[in-house]
Formats: sequence, C-alpha cells, structure tokens
Amino acid sequence: MTPDGWDQRVPPHSSGGADDSVATGPIDLYPSHQEEYTSRHAQQRTRTRRGRRRSGVLLLAVLLLLGGVAGGGYYVYSSVFATPDFEGPGSGDVIVQVHDGDSTTQIGSTFAQRGVVAGVQAFTEAAAEEPRIRSVQPGYYQMRLRMSGAAAVAQLLEPSARVGQLEIRGGVQLDDTRASDGTVTPGVLSLISKATCIEQNGTEQCLPVDQLRAAMMDTDPAALGVPAWALEEVGRAEPARRLEGLLMPGRYDVAPGTPAVDVLRGLLATSDARLEAAGLVAGAQSIGSTPYHVLTIASLVEKEAITPDMPKVARVIYNRLGAGQRLELDSMVNYPLDLQALRTTADDRARPGPYNSYVVAGLPPTPISAPGSAAIEAALTPAPGPWFFFVRCQTDGTSCFATTFAQHATNVQEARANGAF
Repeated sequence: MTPDGWDQRVPPHSSGGADDSVATGPIDLYPSHQEEYTSRHAQQRTRTRRGRRRSGVLLLAVLLLLGGVAGGGYYVYSSVFATPDFEGPGSGDVIVQVHDGDSTTQIGSTFAQRGVVAGVQAFTEAAAEEPRIRSVQPGYYQMRLRMSGAAAVAQLLEPSARVGQLEIRGGVQLDDTRASDGTVTPGVLSLISKATCIEQNGTEQCLPVDQLRAAMMDTDPAALGVPAWALEEVGRAEPARRLEGLLMPGRYDVAPGTPAVDVLRGLLATSDARLEAAGLVAGAQSIGSTPYHVLTIASLVEKEAITPDMPKVARVIYNRLGAGQRLELDSMVNYPLDLQALRTTADDRARPGPYNSYVVAGLPPTPISAPGSAAIEAALTPAPGPWFFFVRCQTDGTSCFATTFAQHATNVQEARANGAF
C-alpha cells in the first residue's frame, strides 16, 4: 500500500549484471508541473514588459496633453487677458492735441482714437512707469502711427515732439520791423508762420506769411472771429493792418497743417478771452470809453514805456488828448515804416499820414503793437498827474516827466548827457 496522494513509480530493473541496482541522485517527481510553471513565468515576464511599455506610452501621452493644455491656456490668456499693444516705434506722422487738464487716461484715449497706440491700457501701463508724464503740457504733438505704449510715452516726452508753439511778446507788430543796425524783429504774422512749421518725411512744411496776410485782408472780419466790440473800427481800418493789437501777448498753440483762416480764427478766439480776462471790455465801460479806444492807447504805452512808467505815460496821452494836442510820439511815426527806433528823422516826421503824430492830432486809426496786461491796466487806470511831456532819460528805459515845455527841454538835455538816446 502507498500513502494517499503518492504515485510511487519504480523504474524497471535491468535484466542482469552487477550494475543492476536502484538508481541514486535526484529524482524529477513532477516533470509536467515544472514545465507548466516555467511557461507561466515566461508569460508573466512578457506581460510585465508590455505593461511597462504601455505605461510609458500613457505617461508620454499625458505629458504631451498637459503641455498642449498649458500652451493653449497661455495662448488663450495672451489673446483674451494680455494688454493689446503694437510693437516698435511706429511709422508715419500724425499730429495729436493734448488738451488742458487731460489725464493720462484721456491722453491715451486720444492716442488710441488717432491710431497712435493699440489701446488706452497700452499707453497708461507704460505711462505708470514714467513719472515725467505729469510734466506734459497742453498743445500739439507730432507722433507716429502704430507705436507701442512705451514708444508713445517716450516720444511724448521728447521736446522735439511738441509742435505749433507760438509766443507773442508785448510791443510786437503784425509785420517784421528793422532796427537802425539792420536787425530784423519778426512780426506777429512771421511768428505765426513759424509756429505752423512741421517736418514730415524729411520736408519742412509751413503756412506762408502771404497766405496769412491774404486771409486777414480778404476774409470778412466777423467771419474771421474779430470780437464784436472791435468790428466797427476794424471794418474801417486798412485791411493790411486790421488785426493789429488784437492778438494779446502770450503763448498760443497752433495746429500745423491748418488753413490760414482757421489759424487766425483760433488765435483771435483765444486772444479775445484773454483780453476780457485782463479787464479790457469791462474796464473800458467803467471809464466811459470803448475797448478798441483803450486797446489803442495801451499799444502806444507798450511801445513808449517800461513797465514802471506805463501809468505815467498813459496819463500824458490822456492829458494831451483832452487838451486837443498832437501826441508827437515817435513810435507812431515809425509804425507804418516798420522801424524800431527811439527817434525819428525830420523827413519821417514830415510824411503825411494818419499815423504821423507830429502832423495829426488824436489817436491812430489802429493799435500800433500788441499791448500786454500791464499796458492795458495803465490805459484803464492812468496815474494822476499834470504831465504833458516825457522823454526816456536813463539807459535802462526810465522816463523823465514834465508839465511845461521848458521842463521837458531840461529833461532832454539830461537824457542826451546820460546817453539815453
């Protein structure tokens, strides 16, 4: 009997000989199980290798998917959330106006509307990094189209970008004047012409003086924007001189590329507001005069006196007008001659004409220069005094005043001794 579960197998004996004995050493009791085990082990190793390959492929696919998602997300963010902006310094030229009181956002809005920048935010974000942006003044600026926000800010801060600046000084006439040494002082029309100059594509373009003068002479004064209080006198004036004195000294902004009529109309509108602010209209009414009458007296004061002496010179003019005396002012004689001189020649004083104050009594038909606020104030509130004469007696321009001609003659001698003229 064999125990249960045992399958005892004894190899057959050989048929004879001394070597016929039971074999010794290891015996393979389960050859079929060993083969099955080996087969299953090989299959498992194969499945493991395949699994590893599938896991690597899956991991690579996941990484690629995540990279695609990240790249797409960045693209979507850049497209939707990033600030739209152009690249580089831009090209071409465009004139843009910055108005008084404009904020950085308002400037950016104007730039965006004119095609300078891609959007308001592109400009404001760049401006936030530049504290000098607060120093930008109202006026006209030459910019380029399709500029980056940073390039637009940098260009705006360049002094050369500001264009259309006009400054009129007190005592300047409409036309150019020359001094005895040949020096030429640009007149108001020349100054306006220069302010309109702009360089585009390497070529300078300016509004010629002749076009400005033609616009002044040929356009109806009311259509040109001459103030209502000056229309009557301007209508009677010589067309080439009709705007004399109406452009108050100060700084103006002129838009380059604007037609002559529009340039003059804009300047007159600004000047009218300034003249009213200086008290010309209300002040003239308060003293029983007209604004144009006061403006004309102020133009004489501007040409004849330094600021401290203006109220006294205005008094001399009023005293002479009240007495019916000729004004005998050299500045009036020199005005139609376009001369800048302290004195006049005998020949010039003999020339007939409405501006010859040695020949005719009363005021000239127009102002003879652009009077400033100090001269206007002196014409409205002259100093009290009995003077009928004055002469520049000091080299700094100070005048000596006299009531009688004998006193005046003494002052003239002093002036010559001082080298004042």
